[in-house]
Amino acid sequence: MIVQKGFLTKLKDFGLNSYESKLWTALLSRGISTAGELSDIANVPRSRSYDVLESLEKKGFIVMKLGKPIKYIAVPPEEVIERVKKNVLEEAKTSAKLLEELKASEVLSELNVLHKQGVDIVNPTEVSGYIRSRRNIHNHISALIKTAKENLVFATTEEAFLEKYKEIKPLIEKAKSRGVNVRVALNLSTSKAKGYAKELAKVVDVRQNKHSARFTLADNKQLLFMVLNHEDVNPGFDMGIWVQAPYFADYFSKMFDSEWQRMKPID
Repeated sequence: MIVQKGFLTKLKDFGLNSYESKLWTALLSRGISTAGELSDIANVPRSRSYDVLESLEKKGFIVMKLGKPIKYIAVPPEEVIERVKKNVLEEAKTSAKLLEELKASEVLSELNVLHKQGVDIVNPTEVSGYIRSRRNIHNHISALIKTAKENLVFATTEEAFLEKYKEIKPLIEKAKSRGVNVRVALNLSTSKAKGYAKELAKVVDVRQNKHSARFTLADNKQLLFMVLNHEDVNPGFDMGIWVQAPYFADYFSKMFDSEWQRMKPID
C-alpha cells in the first residue's frame, strides 16, 4: 500500500508518530488484519509492530480481536476523532487542575525563593537573552505587563496590535488599576485598528506612532524589543531581545519620552 508522505505527516494532528500512522492507515485499508500482514503492508519492522499496535489500541484507534492468530480491527475515523478529542479535553482538564494546585502549594513558594536568590546574585547586565517565536514573545510581553509596578511602555505595529489586542487589553487594564502609568504607541492606518485603539484610549494614554518599532519597557528596568519586521517574518522565526539593564532601559526611556511628546493622541 502506497500512502503519500504528506498525508502521513498530517496524521500527527491525531497524536500519531510515523510508525503508528503507517500501521493505522494500513489497517484502515484492510479493515481487519494480523500484525505480520500489517508490517508487510506498511513497511514497518516486525520487531516494532506489536508495540506500535499496542500503543494504537491504548489510544483507541484499533481493537484487538480475540483468537489465534491475533488480529486487529480498525475503529472508524469519525469515532477516532471523538475519542482523541475527549482524551485531549480530559488531559487538559487534569493538567489545568494540577497547575492550579501547584500555584497554591509550598512547592511554588520554594521555587520562587530559589529564583529570587538566584536573581539577586546575578549582575543585572547579565540578565538578557533571545526570545524566539511569536508565541514566546507574546508570553514574555504579557509577563512584563503583569509584573510592572510603576510605569509601562508598549509600542507595536498595526498588524501585531490586531493580533494581540484581545489578549493584551485586559492585562493593560489590570496594570492601570494597580496604579501603573501605561503609555501605548501604535502605528495605525485602518479603521479596525483605530477602533480598537480608541477603546484602549478610554483606559490609558494611546498615541499614534510614525515608526514601526515593537518593544515593551517595564519600570525603566526591563526592555524587550523585536529585531525583525512583524509583517515580513514567519511567526515561528520572530525574535526578540530581552535585557534587564536599568541604565540602558532608563536611557531608552528618556529617548522615548522625547518622541512621545511629538506623537498625536488617537482621534
